[in-house]
Amino acid sequence: MKWPLAVLLLLAGPVLCAQPSDTEVGGYVKYLFSLTDVPGEDAFSDHLLHARLNTKWFPAENLSGILEFRARAFYGGTVERTPDFAGQLGHDAGFGRLGAVLWDGQTSVGYAEIDRCYLNWAPGRWQISVGRQRVAWGTNLVWNPIDLFNPLSVLDFDYEERPAVDAVRMQYYTGEVSKVEVVVKPGTAASKAISAFQWTTNAHNYDFHFLGGRRGHEWFAGTGWAGDISGGGFRGEVLAAQIPDELKQQSSRGILVSTALSGDYTLPNSFYIHTEVLYNSEGVVAEASLARPRSVMLGLLSPARWSLYQEFGYDVSPLVRAGAFGIYNPSDHSWVLVPSVTWSVVTNLDLTFLVLTFHGSSLTEYGDLGTVGYVRAKWSF
Repeated sequence: MKWPLAVLLLLAGPVLCAQPSDTEVGGYVKYLFSLTDVPGEDAFSDHLLHARLNTKWFPAENLSGILEFRARAFYGGTVERTPDFAGQLGHDAGFGRLGAVLWDGQTSVGYAEIDRCYLNWAPGRWQISVGRQRVAWGTNLVWNPIDLFNPLSVLDFDYEERPAVDAVRMQYYTGEVSKVEVVVKPGTAASKAISAFQWTTNAHNYDFHFLGGRRGHEWFAGTGWAGDISGGGFRGEVLAAQIPDELKQQSSRGILVSTALSGDYTLPNSFYIHTEVLYNSEGVVAEASLARPRSVMLGLLSPARWSLYQEFGYDVSPLVRAGAFGIYNPSDHSWVLVPSVTWSVVTNLDLTFLVLTFHGSSLTEYGDLGTVGYVRAKWSF
């Protein structure tokens, strides 16, 4: 039996049968409508109903079990247009998917999965967690080169929890703001395994992170920091990693370097400004869309050599927040603009309007992707 499933069996019975005082339960229900208009194709719409249940069980002092489910129902043009849509759902966190297709129709698909399933033990200064869990390393708000376990795109806005990994995580707190951390993600093959350590400390009101380890058969090392300058946030991350032999190109030097710098500031009237810049030594300066598969295999956050991010936000009222962010590729001059408005309708019920609008020539990073508009309603409990 695969070990994440074994952990699930250990957790599921006690969580469902425990007394209310021994558990915490929460979650949400979301409905997402989208309208997609891609150049050269007919516009189409999609509907997504997404329910999530988060449970936490406390069988003893310093010991907890976490089990989190999500179920999604898809209906619309994407299901019709995508061959084997149901087979592409679910996330392999290292030892396979913990999910099942509920139904598979021509225009609709249902899928349910467990994306968190782990035990957490915290005796004294130690914290040890084993199972399917989210390991989030990094200091920046958009691009996190030092997040070795799940590099993510800011454009994937509808999965707040982010994917998990099957791992053993050990943290030892050497002080109030310092710790040593070791994470081992075995994987079903050596090429997918990750073993990493991180030391976090604080100096001059800055948090500093130093990390290193092995991803597959290759070594990596990195650093990150977070602090402020005159009341504004200032963060940065740097990662250097060996390039696998099968992914080396003629121009490769054998080592890739990925760097991201971030700064943000909130004015007294709530106006928010946020800027980030990303550099990838293995990024390309032309035909970035064709380089995307290799960049994913390298764990890069973009196929481009340089990426620029700019965001503005403002509280129109205590219940309404408006904002917009954009990403620009200065090499191929393609860009994406994402305006949004979120309205807190009543307690625990939010309504969001958001648009992804892509611009650029053919084969550029953001060219040929069209425009997607979203309306999302989310009720939390």
